[in-house]
Amino acid sequence: MIERAFITAAFLFLYMTAFYLAARRLRNNGLADTAWGLGFVLVAWLNIFITGAVTTRAVVVTALVTIWGLRLALHIFARNRGKAEDFRYAEMRRKWGRHAEWKSYVNVFLLQGLLLYVIAWPIVLVNLPSPGAGIGMLEWLGLAVWITGFVFEAVSDRQLRDFIRKGKTQENPYMTEGLWKYSRHPNYFGEALLWWGVFLLAVRSPLGWTGIISPLLIGFLLRFVSGVPLLEKKHMQDPRYRAYAERTNVFFPGMPKK
Repeated sequence: MIERAFITAAFLFLYMTAFYLAARRLRNNGLADTAWGLGFVLVAWLNIFITGAVTTRAVVVTALVTIWGLRLALHIFARNRGKAEDFRYAEMRRKWGRHAEWKSYVNVFLLQGLLLYVIAWPIVLVNLPSPGAGIGMLEWLGLAVWITGFVFEAVSDRQLRDFIRKGKTQENPYMTEGLWKYSRHPNYFGEALLWWGVFLLAVRSPLGWTGIISPLLIGFLLRFVSGVPLLEKKHMQDPRYRAYAERTNVFFPGMPKK
């Protein structure tokens, strides 16, 4: 296990360094967002290839992570292609000034690689050889939770993309229908939820209980650090968004308030 954990960490270091070099050449740290989903896919396949005995649970988790990670990476790549650097990274670059290059490497790419490693921990655990590594009620529950989260993320991303392409206007700049009627950030909620599903699928593996750090960390990051707060701070300056916020839950879906 120690050897596999070290190999995974070394791989992520090289992987994020390569994306940093590409981002530096393009002067666009938004590449880190594309690297995020794809990184989980590569970690999953790396671990299933170097494991001593492939189990049913490992195959299921690898398949689910591949579906999620590829969809997210392709979605973000298509969304950002041909556009200027995301406002969050542009603001960081302005704030860091002449130290922007090395701070981008450490504070964006290496830090993201570390977070990716911690969140991917259940993927490492589920590939450990263990007796009775089949699919039981707990795994079926995990699969149901994962599917629910994936649907929330994928459908809300699609709804937002269609709105931006066809429905967004100066008078109507915010998506407030579909899943966005019940949560201001249903895509982030979905991503946080599906990692609870991965945890449940891996929890019966050796040391599987330690994998709870994964959904706890991704949920905390999305809700309180890099996801919701940055967008809320940007949009809350607009009274139209504040009106939307008054009737719509910020993260967990719920019926709109009257």
